[in-house]
Amino acid sequence: MAPYPAYPIPADEDQRLRDLERHGVIGMASDEHFERIVELASSIFQVPMSLISLVEKDRQWFLTRKGLAATETPRTMAFCAHAIADDQVLVVPDARADERFCTNPLVMHEPHIRFYAGAPLHSPDGHNLGTLCVIDQQPRQPSNEQLHQLQLLSELVMREIELRRIAMLCPITGLPLRHTFLAIGHREFKRARQEGQPLSLLCFDIDNLRQVNSRWGHPAGDKLLVDLVHLSRSYLREVDFAARLGDGEFALLLVGMDHDQAMGLADHLRQAVPALPGVFSHTDFQLHISGGLTSLGSADHSFADLMQRASRALELAKSNGRNQIASLLHGC
Repeated sequence: MAPYPAYPIPADEDQRLRDLERHGVIGMASDEHFERIVELASSIFQVPMSLISLVEKDRQWFLTRKGLAATETPRTMAFCAHAIADDQVLVVPDARADERFCTNPLVMHEPHIRFYAGAPLHSPDGHNLGTLCVIDQQPRQPSNEQLHQLQLLSELVMREIELRRIAMLCPITGLPLRHTFLAIGHREFKRARQEGQPLSLLCFDIDNLRQVNSRWGHPAGDKLLVDLVHLSRSYLREVDFAARLGDGEFALLLVGMDHDQAMGLADHLRQAVPALPGVFSHTDFQLHISGGLTSLGSADHSFADLMQRASRALELAKSNGRNQIASLLHGC
């Protein structure tokens, strides 16, 4: 048990952790852009240490660091664990005089932190993923201008993180692709197991995308993909996750949703698809999708079990005449 006060838990902690995971930034290699920002932060404050810290469930991990050998610390010791609980820059002029930190091992021992200022990394979805922080071994009272500049630099850090996430998305639909979906699915599978919560997976395919491409051209097909993604997202909550798996194949990971609820969502989506407008409107063309649905079962060993079962269910829907949602549970 830590001999110092516990850090505050943000009200949005569960979704904050999901947002951090879904940015794919943990374990990311640092580069010159991040390193340039921490160098600027140190220069502005004239301090020897600056960090980009990402706060996970039990630790803070440093994406980039200057003047510090450690690559991570337990969250219980992290000043940044306090900083992410608010949207303002956290300033600790002298940690020895602050009851939250005066007995912290990072204050009492190496690196002997005295001054700390941390600006939250605020994601586009509104969650604080970590901080850009500056640290000194001497007490300090920063100016308002310095704190404002730290805030601006934290926005640049978040922009760099976001640009790297966007670079991994499908350029047409803006959705993550199969590799990212499998990684997120693995995490959600593990979380559902630990928390005893339901988890459902819908894989669906546009039955006649090739007809659109051949009759009206690929721009019309691309527009259909964008419209379908927009429709699909209208059925999702913040905790859910969507991805493009192939040309006309998509997946929806429905977090905390049981099989009956997921089937209701899937069939509502299927029924809404034919009403999507496009160049094919007022022609003999009939737009529809087929889907395969499954849910977490007690005998499932990994997320791959759900993926394989949803794929089999999708093939079943296609072989049975398409324009339907087929369902398979474990053991079927």
